[in-house]
Amino acid sequence: MNGRHDEGPHEHDRGLSHDLPVLARRRMIRLMAGASLVPLVGCTAEDRTTASSSPSSPSSSSSAGCAEIPEETAGPFPGDGSNGVNVLKESGVVRSDITRSFGDSADGTAEGVPLTIMLTVVDAASGCGTPKQGAAVYLWHCDRDGAYSLYSEGVTEENYLRGVQETDEKGQVTFTSIFPGCYPGRWPHVHFEVYGSLADATAATSITNTSQLAFPKDVCDTVYATDGYGESVRNLSGLSLESDGIFSDGHDRQLATMTGSTGDGYTAALTVPV
Repeated sequence: MNGRHDEGPHEHDRGLSHDLPVLARRRMIRLMAGASLVPLVGCTAEDRTTASSSPSSPSSSSSAGCAEIPEETAGPFPGDGSNGVNVLKESGVVRSDITRSFGDSADGTAEGVPLTIMLTVVDAASGCGTPKQGAAVYLWHCDRDGAYSLYSEGVTEENYLRGVQETDEKGQVTFTSIFPGCYPGRWPHVHFEVYGSLADATAATSITNTSQLAFPKDVCDTVYATDGYGESVRNLSGLSLESDGIFSDGHDRQLATMTGSTGDGYTAALTVPV
């Protein structure tokens, strides 16, 4: 990867010591639920299908609550002040189009297959039926070469592929981006943090949820067959959602619903119960 990930082992997004408690906690909850020791309440199969396939119309068929989006590591390149640089306090971070760098950073543009990312934030306590208007989402991901702006060699002066949006009356945020590459050790993904308000997000305080979005394999294969994604083809060939260090214990509620094409661009949609 041309040294872009020489900052540490390639399993950096798998969590290492600070991620192990998160993964262990999730696995323990699943084991306890399977043994009927803890009466966990989650979305019904109908709720999950409706929510994932129609992000603009979250399911309102249940009032008993549904499971929150699985908690995941932010990884070592969050840019939220928890590991060095804090892009959230920079003027211009609140934006929909995240393909270009902004502010005092270099004037770079991330190239790749166009991607629109639509997240619908809903209230888990209401059965995923109530949109969370006025919440905020900070979203970031690597570029076509697998590099993270602000951190990776060659793009430390860039801050592209990072941005904040406030949820609208439907609980939605929409980001214009590019399809991320696949780097060694991790399934193609997007990081995001949910905040209670835009003010919280731009102050980098009071994160309510941290998770990741995964992409379906067939779409990854199609995108990576296009120019510029050659390294991703090789890196993806040795991976699967089941073997990925983050998604291996379950990815059904983090797998994006995809529409579009390489020519027209793709839209990745995901409902995010919080």
